[in-house]
Amino acid sequence: MSLLLAMTGWHVEDWRARFQALLPDIPVVILGEPFDRRAVHYVASWKHPEGSLAGLPNLAAIFSLGAGVDFLFADQRLPEAPIARVVDPDLTTRMSEYIVLHCLMILRQQRRYDRQQPTKSWEDDRHQPAARSVRVGIMGLGELGLDAARKLQVMGFDVAGWSRSPKSVEGLTTFAGEDGMAAFLARTDILVSLLPLTPETKGTINAALLAGLASDGRLGGPFLVNAGRGGLQVEADIMAALEAGTLKGATLDVFETEPLPADSPLWSHPAVTVTPHNAAMSEPEAVANLISAQIRRLEAGQPLEHVVDPQRGY
Repeated sequence: MSLLLAMTGWHVEDWRARFQALLPDIPVVILGEPFDRRAVHYVASWKHPEGSLAGLPNLAAIFSLGAGVDFLFADQRLPEAPIARVVDPDLTTRMSEYIVLHCLMILRQQRRYDRQQPTKSWEDDRHQPAARSVRVGIMGLGELGLDAARKLQVMGFDVAGWSRSPKSVEGLTTFAGEDGMAAFLARTDILVSLLPLTPETKGTINAALLAGLASDGRLGGPFLVNAGRGGLQVEADIMAALEAGTLKGATLDVFETEPLPADSPLWSHPAVTVTPHNAAMSEPEAVANLISAQIRRLEAGQPLEHVVDPQRGY
């Protein structure tokens, strides 16, 4: 029995050392080195090469090393084994930090003052709204979305949420499905996207959606914060909405292509804040601990936790 690490872009030997310390009785092997494929019972993956997990006849579980699992379902040759995602309080807290930070930066016009400082311009906004006058709409009411909603409410924002299926959340106005989308957008000054990427959600943030956002809010126009997945957004539509004034600004942590290409106009647009997909970077040690605990559960005959529904994609 062994654990296979299959990842790209990360320091795989560091991950091997972490897992080997936590699971000293289970050999940890790395994709690309010789190993017995029949001995692999578990895989920990992050954006593995397509097809590289085929031919593992005794595979019992696949673990995503990050919050997302869309990269797994993109592999047409992915083995049929249960998939577990990372549910980490540290990751949730970091995501909420990011969302609260950027909603406050939008509210308090921090980018405006950043631009003023080099010119030594001492000008403020005499009509600066309070958080209670700004409506935040969160798309995606999973663990990340609900935690962000609660923390934005603490800051005083008027928060509502949208999800694909109806959800009742105490103290939070909720909308659901296609029937609820128009009303949700119409009351939203800052749209926060924390949806998972599935075939149904791909390209959700498009021209039609952006055109539905509130135009009567205290911010002088709507803003977008996408910290979910890059495949949710149509970047050409975001740029067009910014140029047309349909969208006043955007904070983007995820992109259709990552790293964001150097020739992307998003880099230099004055109303866009770009961050390098780091909204919710969890501690590697925490992730390794969570996955190791899952393996111990399986070895003890207990059920796997945080299992992904392959039909829904999350």
